[in-house]
Amino acid sequence: MGTLRRIALGILWLLAAVGVGCGVVWGLTAAGLIKPLVVISGSMEPGIMTGDLIVDTRVPASSLVAGDVVSLPSELTHNLVTHRIKAITAAEDGSYTITLKGDNNAFEDALDYHVSGDVWMPKAQVPGVGTAITRMTTPAVAVPLLAGLVGLIGFIWLVPAPATRRRGRNDSLQDSVGTEHATNTTEATPAGDTAVASAGALTRREYRVATS
Repeated sequence: MGTLRRIALGILWLLAAVGVGCGVVWGLTAAGLIKPLVVISGSMEPGIMTGDLIVDTRVPASSLVAGDVVSLPSELTHNLVTHRIKAITAAEDGSYTITLKGDNNAFEDALDYHVSGDVWMPKAQVPGVGTAITRMTTPAVAVPLLAGLVGLIGFIWLVPAPATRRRGRNDSLQDSVGTEHATNTTEATPAGDTAVASAGALTRREYRVATS
C-alpha cells in the first residue's frame, strides 16, 4: 500500500504542476499579453497542422510586411484567422489593409482585413496540444477525469503514511547509560590487573622474608 500511495502522490503532484502552468497561461491571457489559439483547419499545413496550439503575442501593425503570419479578426466569422500576409497597404489615417492567404489554400481570403494599432502574431507552436485540450474540455472526458482526481485524493487521505520510528528521550537516556557502563568497565580492567600484580609482588616479598 505504501508503494501505491507514493505513486498516487506523484500523480497528484504532476497534476498540481499542470494546474499551476494552466493558471499562469490564464493569467497572461487575461492580462492581454498572450492569446493561445487552437488550429481547427488545415489551411496553413504543413507549417501549422490541424490540432496544433499556437501562442500569439501583440506586435505593432506598422511592423508587418508581406510574408508574415498573423492572426486577424474575420468580418465573416468574427474569429481570428491565422494566415500569411500576401499584401499590405497603409492608409492615411494610420490603418492598414491586409490581404491574407492560407499556405494550403488555392485562393486568397474572400475579404481583406482592416487593422490598426497592435495585432496578434504567432510566436510559439506546440504540435498536437490543441487537440488534447479540446478533448479534455468535453464532458465525456472532463467528468471522468474529475471523478478520478477526487478518487485519487480520497485514496491518499484514507491510506495512512508509512510509520517511521522516531528517537525519543528514553532512547537517548538508554544510550547515555550504556556509554557510561562501557566506560566504567574499560577503566576497571587496568585497575584489577594492577591489584593482582600488587598482591603477587607482596606474596613474593613475604616469601623472601620467610626464607631469609
